[in-house]
Amino acid sequence: MTAALKDAPQSAPSLSTRAATARRSEQIAPTCRGLNFFEIDHGLRSLLPLYMDGKLAAHLEPHYSKLGELGGGRLGALSDAAERHTPQLHQRDPYGRDEEWVEFHPAYREMEVIAFAQFGMHAMSHRGGVLGWPTAVPPIAKYLFHYLFAQAEFGLLCPVNLTDSSSELIHRFGSEAIKAKYLDRIWSQDMHTLLKCAQFMTEKSGGSDVGAAELTAVRDGDHWRLWGEKWFCSNVDAELSVLLARPEGAQSGGKGLGLFLMPKTLDDGTRNGYRIMRLKDKLGSKGMASGEIMFEGAVAYHLGDLDQGLKHMLVMVNSSRISHLTRSAGMMRRCLNEALVASRHRNAFGRSVIEHPLMRRQLLKLMVPTEQALTAVMYASYATGEAANDRRYEQILRMLTPIAKYRACRDNVTVATGAMEARGGNGYIEDWPNARLVRDAHLGLLWEGTSNINALDAVQRAVGKVGAHKALREDLMERLGNAQQIPGQFRTRLEGSVVDAFKFAEEVASDTKHERFCRIAAGRLYHATTAVLMAVEGLKIGLSGGDARRMLLARLVLEHRLNESRTQSLASLSWEEDVADRLLSDEAVPLDVATSLLVA
Repeated sequence: MTAALKDAPQSAPSLSTRAATARRSEQIAPTCRGLNFFEIDHGLRSLLPLYMDGKLAAHLEPHYSKLGELGGGRLGALSDAAERHTPQLHQRDPYGRDEEWVEFHPAYREMEVIAFAQFGMHAMSHRGGVLGWPTAVPPIAKYLFHYLFAQAEFGLLCPVNLTDSSSELIHRFGSEAIKAKYLDRIWSQDMHTLLKCAQFMTEKSGGSDVGAAELTAVRDGDHWRLWGEKWFCSNVDAELSVLLARPEGAQSGGKGLGLFLMPKTLDDGTRNGYRIMRLKDKLGSKGMASGEIMFEGAVAYHLGDLDQGLKHMLVMVNSSRISHLTRSAGMMRRCLNEALVASRHRNAFGRSVIEHPLMRRQLLKLMVPTEQALTAVMYASYATGEAANDRRYEQILRMLTPIAKYRACRDNVTVATGAMEARGGNGYIEDWPNARLVRDAHLGLLWEGTSNINALDAVQRAVGKVGAHKALREDLMERLGNAQQIPGQFRTRLEGSVVDAFKFAEEVASDTKHERFCRIAAGRLYHATTAVLMAVEGLKIGLSGGDARRMLLARLVLEHRLNESRTQSLASLSWEEDVADRLLSDEAVPLDVATSLLVA
């Protein structure tokens, strides 16, 4: 077609042809479908050498890349199908017997194969042989699989994490007979022998107040029988469930709770004495079945000391909170990527949307919390691996996990909403990924404690009662002390942010009448922590000749998330335009450029 003919006015009927419709559809921005979520994640790839042993990283990178490919391809398609075809509860079999069972769409079952059989995400930190590595891998290796998986599928990571963390409780507190009976099958990658796990905790009367639980355990020979009900039970059809119950006659409150393991099927092949009453009709995470359970004398086995159940259960709180942090970080990454793809391909008023200054600022508002969460994941998962042999890291985790879980899960909601807005009206339509990302983001606010519960745990307990913040503060200051190449003026600002945030948290923790400030204190701790870590990460990467952009992100945390900048002078904000140009480009930021922009 000649240029003259192409530019010629079209007749009105020609605008309604299939060809015309297809031509106009080319103007609609695509999604991230077809991209490799690992290969496009420059932040993750640049951080790997800082946090993971080089030999292990080299071994796992092809597997991360494979999962990244699946996330943008087959896994993403399966997740969409499972979301459309939700689980169905059948109360009886064809003969009228009370043998309730949950029917899952084949897409969900195929996703289980990817998570449990292909990648062994539930087992890799417990035994050798997964993905060809001879020993159990450190937690960071596992959590990075969660991070990539969450970018395509959020809900299934609940059963993966529950199977993982429940096996840890059995390993620590189960009898030798219980461990011999169940652990090998829990850590199996054979879908025919695998025992998936659940944890049934919440009751109608309790919510976050676990100590108000009424489920009662009655001794019956060498086992116990459970009577009562649980209100929120994720992975409701699992083969094994870990739960808290009150032994008959035990004291009230949390100190009277015991930890129990309940099998779905008894040794003689019959169904255990509990019923699935119904499945929850949830806002998000629809593919994974959550339900309500009625216990009618179900057989269960106690784990650990009968009067230490709640204390035993808290062993898995750190790992579960890090899992939620990781999922939020992964979902934010997907949201940011969707916003960038949409902004680069949408045109408005004669140029691509990403060229408009206001959109560029909005994209940075999505990028900063996304990169903060990634740094928090790397640091927390690394600390988890070190905590077994270093009490300082154990204390760091005690402080870090509640503030990171609190803040990252809240940021996930904001980032998901911002990414939907970046796509425009299509983002509100279920044909596109954004609406689901918004729905799924809200669940992180509820699992493993609401925002209030995590903020209270961080400030009143971790700071006020345990003093765990001291180890975190010491580690941050030590990292800054070893980062002398950071410009002195900016390093002083980072040090000041740590001093101020930790001092404020101590003041809030000093008296319960200050409870209303706990969320502010927890947020400031998170922002100060991630700002320091990102600055040091960027310096290390830059010194090795890599991309130093994390130093710029650290400044944005100080300016916008800790609200240090109060000025309204436009001249004093001109540096942000240079930073935006650097961060919204795929070109690496050299160290000398990054350091100059820290004090501009």
